[in-house]
Amino acid sequence: MADKKLFAVRTKFIKGVNGAVISDLLDVLQADSVLNVSEAEMVMEGQKLVSDKARCLIDMVCKKGNRASEKFISQLQAADPSLFDSLQIDPESAPGSAPRSVPASPPGPAPSSMVSQQETSQAGTVPFLISCSPESYNRIREMEKDSIYPVMEKATRKRLALIINNIKFTRPDLERKGADKDQANMKKLLQDLDYTVDEYNDLTAQEMDRTLQQFAQRPEHEQSDSAFVVIMSHGIRDAICGVDYDGEQSSDVFKNDRIFNLLNTVNCAGLRDKPKVILIQACRGEGAGHSWVSDSVPLEPQYEDDSLMKRHKEKDFICLCSSTPENKSYRSIVDGTPFVRHIVEIFYNNAHKDHVDELFRQVQQAFQDFPQQMPTKERTTLMKKFYLFPGF
Repeated sequence: MADKKLFAVRTKFIKGVNGAVISDLLDVLQADSVLNVSEAEMVMEGQKLVSDKARCLIDMVCKKGNRASEKFISQLQAADPSLFDSLQIDPESAPGSAPRSVPASPPGPAPSSMVSQQETSQAGTVPFLISCSPESYNRIREMEKDSIYPVMEKATRKRLALIINNIKFTRPDLERKGADKDQANMKKLLQDLDYTVDEYNDLTAQEMDRTLQQFAQRPEHEQSDSAFVVIMSHGIRDAICGVDYDGEQSSDVFKNDRIFNLLNTVNCAGLRDKPKVILIQACRGEGAGHSWVSDSVPLEPQYEDDSLMKRHKEKDFICLCSSTPENKSYRSIVDGTPFVRHIVEIFYNNAHKDHVDELFRQVQQAFQDFPQQMPTKERTTLMKKFYLFPGF
């Protein structure tokens, strides 16, 4: 029986497990209904030492019997393979590869290393993109008229997309297992939408900054009607972690604000007045929120030089973050993140008829029964509706 085999390795588990893995196991065991909230709090808040937390957790699970112990073993196998191997648990009590788990997360501000607790679909993506029919294309353009962003001719446009995906970190325990699946799915979606995709992996904050600067200056933007930027990594409040992140707020982090600054009207002339879609898969960390206020500016003169034209410094953006401020994002080591999977599925199914803002609302709606996480639209300054019109 799994409970007896788990109890047999109790001492080794207590000595070998770290606090981060304990925290992650508590999350997935709550999602699997092995533990309730009060039991998880008893482990994390009722015990001071890591060894005491480990002892409390394994004893609690063993007392719940065979089924609970099987789930614990399955999650431990994927969360910490090295520890699992050292325990030498009989394979009969480790039922296959775990469907959901998460690599260990660091102390301090919590990055996005958590597992999707319910969203582990087998396929995750739709096999093909539904194209917009000529009838639908003409109907939307006729009905919406000047309220939609113009779409350039497919034969001559040069749409670009950028994917930055940090998977392996200087700290081995921060590896984002399953993130390669997100990258493959997102790349395929963007290519199907007629974007040429630039991919970069495992960048420091400084390298992310330089990569975005270079992307902003690409001459192809002049012949494009839009752009996508997708960044996936661990995260803290309002910042994305570079691969040298060590758990401290001030270490290798790339501020979210910088994305908008590099792609704004001043710094990215090629995308001026064109929609820029920003997708950020990362935790939002801990800390206080911000109050957004308008700066006081002097009144404009009634007339000005006709040779100059003032423009909004930041507009035509739409950004979807994977979670609300202060909260975590979840990831399956098998299927990747529910955030990316829902984006891909919804865009494949509905981009032929719905604009991007509506597609993002549908992504948010897909999380209504997943209370651990809610994607959030931020700094949305689209002046019109952005239809992708797949196939055109």
